[in-house]
Amino acid sequence: MKKHLIHLTLKSALVFVFAFAYTASSGQTDKKDKQLVSDSKSGIKDFIHTDSLMKQLFKSATGYVVFPNVGKGAIGIGGASGGGIVYEKGAIIGKAQMTQVTVGFQFGGQAYREVIFFQDKETLDHFKDNKIEFSAQVSAVAATAGASGNAKYTNGILIFTQQKGGLMYEASVGGQKFKYTPFNN
Repeated sequence: MKKHLIHLTLKSALVFVFAFAYTASSGQTDKKDKQLVSDSKSGIKDFIHTDSLMKQLFKSATGYVVFPNVGKGAIGIGGASGGGIVYEKGAIIGKAQMTQVTVGFQFGGQAYREVIFFQDKETLDHFKDNKIEFSAQVSAVAATAGASGNAKYTNGILIFTQQKGGLMYEASVGGQKFKYTPFNN
């Protein structure tokens, strides 16, 4: 009987510890997701503030993903990563993680934001199925006043970047890979 009581107490304690750990990590994830959503919304405002013509792109695109804080660094071999929020017809549907590895003449570090517009549902669905990655030939438009006025979709995708800080000799989005995770409603 005493052994049974000890086992029951241990089991109860373990259940409590795991439940607490799950709740704590879930709370941290929720807090990080809320901060990412907030940063994403601020990023959209900053893109539109820089180029008011982008407001129409945000309205007309089937979907887009905003990476509000991308960090990038390189000395010959470079890397970048950042989290983003995915929108479909203006509504938040999930989050994405971007990673990038580059090789070549590059040096420095920078922080920037990036927005990727999807022209149609098929291209957005490819992104959500984790089937989009950028090759070395893909380039982004630097978000400056009026830059979006002449920008054109290539294969259903249009990319803008906006430097936040740092200095780096290199400005490509080649080698980027993405992982999409839907939000549970």
